[in-house]
Amino acid sequence: MTFPEVDRVLGKAGRAETSTDPAPLSMMETVILLKPRSDWPSKHAWYDGWPEWAKTICRHITSDRISTEQLVAQMDEALQIPGVSNSWTMPIKARIDMQTTGIRTPVGIKISGADPAVIEQLGKKIEALLPGLDGTRNVFSERTEGGYFLDVDFKRDQLARYGLSIDDAQAVVSNAIGGENVTTTIEGPERYPINVRYMRDFRSSVDQIEAALIPISGGQQVRLAQVADLKVVTGPSMLRNENGLLDGYVYVDVSGKDLGSYVDEARRFLRLNLPLPSGYALTWSGQYESMVRVKDRLRLIIPLTLFVVFLLLYLNTRSAFKTILILLAVPFSAVGAIWLLYMLGYNMSIGVWVGLIALMGVDAETGVFMLLYLDLAFEERKKQDQMRNLADLREAVMHGAAKRIRPKFMTVATMFAGLVPIMWSVGAGSDVMKRIAAPLVGGLFTSFILELVVFPAVYYLWKQHFELRPKIAGEMAEVVPD
Repeated sequence: MTFPEVDRVLGKAGRAETSTDPAPLSMMETVILLKPRSDWPSKHAWYDGWPEWAKTICRHITSDRISTEQLVAQMDEALQIPGVSNSWTMPIKARIDMQTTGIRTPVGIKISGADPAVIEQLGKKIEALLPGLDGTRNVFSERTEGGYFLDVDFKRDQLARYGLSIDDAQAVVSNAIGGENVTTTIEGPERYPINVRYMRDFRSSVDQIEAALIPISGGQQVRLAQVADLKVVTGPSMLRNENGLLDGYVYVDVSGKDLGSYVDEARRFLRLNLPLPSGYALTWSGQYESMVRVKDRLRLIIPLTLFVVFLLLYLNTRSAFKTILILLAVPFSAVGAIWLLYMLGYNMSIGVWVGLIALMGVDAETGVFMLLYLDLAFEERKKQDQMRNLADLREAVMHGAAKRIRPKFMTVATMFAGLVPIMWSVGAGSDVMKRIAAPLVGGLFTSFILELVVFPAVYYLWKQHFELRPKIAGEMAEVVPD
């Protein structure tokens, strides 16, 4: 609450008594509600001192408020508590990640093996190594060996001496310490079980539990300590099991890097600095799992998209060269898309890939539009018998490309008019929308230049070598006598 950008703070410790809550007992959640961005304190900007109406426009170009990432970095620096590791995420996002992968940070490492003690030692080593890697904000390794247990080791010879079985002795321990439901109370529509067990004063220490009485034949009783050894031992407080092996989790919070690049570097770093015992393995999980699945799907979707676009263009143009000419806009538009992503500081993400796939369709549309006008101009002069030399071809290409620039410009301008406001948005969901729109905006700009400058030249060379020169050569052969 000491940060002026914060409106309210809500805290939660422990977990809800429901199987749908995947949060462990060690997880403490703090939900921070921020004030509207317009109420945040302003920082120095190049337009300080300008009129308010001008500042409103310039804020869409260069914000005079700190970014959410900078605010998180400041909060993380202020909340360094010994023994506690911070993980910054969104509430619903954290729950979904925990339900799907079990990891509540953007990146997590699952250590698989047979011995919980070895798994914990490996987790501690990773926790010590990863903070030295660029992009690591916080690392926390679960302590699998932090539980305390009371072991009751029954003496079988003593049980036989008193005529007791293991079940008899265990029933007393279970009922005296854990309790037993003896009946149910009915209060209207409500039902409550009645549980009977020793009062807390008689079960709060090992000595008191040792004094628990076990009935034997003849109406006599014997103390639990006479038939069993009680001792406090340590062991795993919680066992995770996945694919038939025990697991331990290491939670990693990443800042300033995309998850794919970070995991690649961290995997190489740990391979060099952390030798694994035989029978143990590291598996990268969290949001990274979703990225790997999407990456595998994109390897199929992107080539399939290009093939479908190529097929539709070929069915429309009935010419392989025209289809390739239209698809030439794809690499040109990718140049503008990548430039703009670099200037905005966006990492490759699902939203960016969605924008790039949509850009392919837009490239095909604008390329077909340009090729249509070039073909119309060429066929019009050909029908008028004005396609006899290179000068006529050049005039037709100029007519199709330059003299009809207005409709082509209006087509691209309409697309810009729909996309540029998204790049200026600052409200909820704008981060995702900007990453979808950015490749389209940058790609449309360079593909438009391609269509105005490169397309006509390539079209001119194609018609010159494959249509006009063979025609002129044939006419000359008819005129020359034998």
